Amino acid sequence: MVDMLSIWEQRSFHGEPDLLVVGAGITGLFSALHYKRRYPHERVLVLERGRHPSGASVKNAGFACFGSPSEILADIDAEGASVAVARVAERWAGLQELRAELGDANIGFEASGGHELYATDDPLYKRVAERFDELNKELSQVFGRSVYEWRDKALGDLGIAAEHLAFTPLEGPIDTGAMMRALIAKVQAAGVEVCFGQAALRVESDGRQGVLELSDGARIKARQVLLATNGYTRGLLPDVDVLPGRGQVVLTSPLPGLRIKGTFHLDEGFFYFRDLQSPEGPRILFGGGRNLDRAGEGTMEEGTSPLIQEALLRLLREVILPGRPFTIQHRWSGVMGFRSEGKSPLIEQVVPGVYVAAGLSGMGVAIGCRVARYAVELMEGVRASGGTA
Repeated sequence: MVDMLSIWEQRSFHGEPDLLVVGAGITGLFSALHYKRRYPHERVLVLERGRHPSGASVKNAGFACFGSPSEILADIDAEGASVAVARVAERWAGLQELRAELGDANIGFEASGGHELYATDDPLYKRVAERFDELNKELSQVFGRSVYEWRDKALGDLGIAAEHLAFTPLEGPIDTGAMMRALIAKVQAAGVEVCFGQAALRVESDGRQGVLELSDGARIKARQVLLATNGYTRGLLPDVDVLPGRGQVVLTSPLPGLRIKGTFHLDEGFFYFRDLQSPEGPRILFGGGRNLDRAGEGTMEEGTSPLIQEALLRLLREVILPGRPFTIQHRWSGVMGFRSEGKSPLIEQVVPGVYVAAGLSGMGVAIGCRVARYAVELMEGVRASGGTA
């Protein structure tokens, strides 16, 4: 086929980018933004397979959180206090950076607080209660204050069937659709090109640069290619240590008079719910349950499963909305990225000219902009060292 591109098309739309980012989620767009700020005269191109950002950045439940008490204590037991507390510090710093970059109004942040629920006979409650002061002491290194308090008396007002409630005023829900719209506008205003409907098929290196092949057969060379594809990364790099993990979410019918406000966790954060305000009235948005079927949910396929849907419905009926009629009006799922060991994201050069920033362990809202910064610093370091970019 004869190349019929004009000189104007070749110059403005088909030149080799200096940085090619695959994935227009939080990490990908912030990577493009951070890079463009460092190298304002270089061409930065972001490619996204969907018509809009279509990964976990917009498929989540809209939590601006840094971890519940039971999750953080489990991390302390698994990896030690220094690692777990440093991770919380990263999440907190990331949330502050996200809010400063985009503005609370543009991301729909509500300072309505974060909560975790327990039943008295739940072994998880005993473990948290016994170490509550220890946890607050450890976290005071990050926050300079006590982070969690008990608010058991509030449960009666909320109508939730639980006996114990841990609360922090430092978390809250956000609107991740509005967040991504604001982020896209910001990176485009900075001179970053963002192209949707461009599905990547494979990535390789020519020994110096990265080469990306698209599903339509087009091949794009770039000085640096960054894969910010999180749970979908194995579709391009089958051997990379980033495992997919699907999260299923349901949304109830409007619930007039609903008193639940804020973000809520159960069972080390494997289940999570929040209120969602709408013109028709408040609703409950509820997701999780991946721990009930890790093998089945270790997929890049969107969808739902009877096992987890039943678990979500049971908890809605018995714990969150006991005795209150509701229907499920909407269901969806999102694919997150996890590491085989620990929760630290993968940020590395995999072959000359090809980098990956993925494996955010379900905390992309909190750490996506931080992971992006570290990825750009890595690429900058390779350039500065005179190594292969």
